[in-house]
Amino acid sequence: MPTFDYDLVVSGASFAGAACALAAARAGLRVLVLERKPDPGEKLHTTGILVKEAMEQTWLGRAPAECLHRVDHVRLYSPRLRSLDLSAPGYYFHTTDTPNLMRWLANELVRHGATLRLGQSFVRATPWHGGWHVTGVGTTRYLVGADGAKSRVAQCAGLGRTHEFLYGVEYEFPGISLPDPAMLHCFITRRFAPGYIGWIAQNPNGVQAGLALRYLPRHGRAPDLDGLLAHIRTRAGLPELTRPAATRAGLIPCGGPAMPLARDGVILTGDAAGIVSPLTAGGIHYAFAHGESVGNAIAEHLLHNGPAPEAVATGSAPRFRGKRALRWMFDCFQCDWPFDLMLYSPPLRWAAEQIYFHKRRGDQAAPPPRTVPSL
Repeated sequence: MPTFDYDLVVSGASFAGAACALAAARAGLRVLVLERKPDPGEKLHTTGILVKEAMEQTWLGRAPAECLHRVDHVRLYSPRLRSLDLSAPGYYFHTTDTPNLMRWLANELVRHGATLRLGQSFVRATPWHGGWHVTGVGTTRYLVGADGAKSRVAQCAGLGRTHEFLYGVEYEFPGISLPDPAMLHCFITRRFAPGYIGWIAQNPNGVQAGLALRYLPRHGRAPDLDGLLAHIRTRAGLPELTRPAATRAGLIPCGGPAMPLARDGVILTGDAAGIVSPLTAGGIHYAFAHGESVGNAIAEHLLHNGPAPEAVATGSAPRFRGKRALRWMFDCFQCDWPFDLMLYSPPLRWAAEQIYFHKRRGDQAAPPPRTVPSL
């Protein structure tokens, strides 16, 4: 049997990659994580909004309190800026100081024995004696791609690729407060957000405001977040805004899992695998849970001759069949006037509660997802 330099090499130290590496390292594997950014908290492409399940079912529940801000309510706005307040007893979200949350995750990797190489990108890999030879790294039994929607690992290994996207942009305004800091404001408007929504929320450092729309590269439309903020600022209770201190932007997969997402010792997870809700674009909980299941499966296989991790990764990936159908309907039939007309109707309230809260209550145990909404 050949001797490998590592049991597992993970490309990408965001939520899915960190979850995978952390699970494998805690089990005792030799783990290396490659992160192209010299600082894991810079140039982010995520809103950092955590749902209740992420806090209660994954390692993220151990995050430092100063990185978290609890949000208990959602205010849904129609295109004419009429609003509907939604909540579910016991259900909550957390907005985050996302840069420092990512730095905390990186420190957790190192604390539990993983090797983290910042400022080093995955370049390519070739098959080697039942494993992989990774350029600039050495040999590894397993390779995991958690390197985003345009995954280099997927390209290199001939795995599935994501083809359907939303394009989102988000501003950070530090030092300002909303009138109700426990409220997540969501705006439905075909004018500014065809195919998705705009949002505003308090976070530990100030206010984050974002907008995403269906990504159609041939049409070349960019999100007009400045226009949305000018349109809704007074209605949402925002103070006079200055230039944002930080801007995040990027593609959000919305077409469901990219198949195949595993073969012969290489596995995709997170955005690279399309593990993102096609309807809500929520990916952190799904990504963290799937990455963790992949890391555990690799450890179980190598240490205890457990099932093939490739099969576990594929079987545990959520398929989102119903949400993919709803995504298609929203893309094809989105129109502003029905939302204005039906805003206060029981069917729309029920649908909104299903999307935001899954109709769960604090005194009921949430059914575990098949594996375990970044807006």
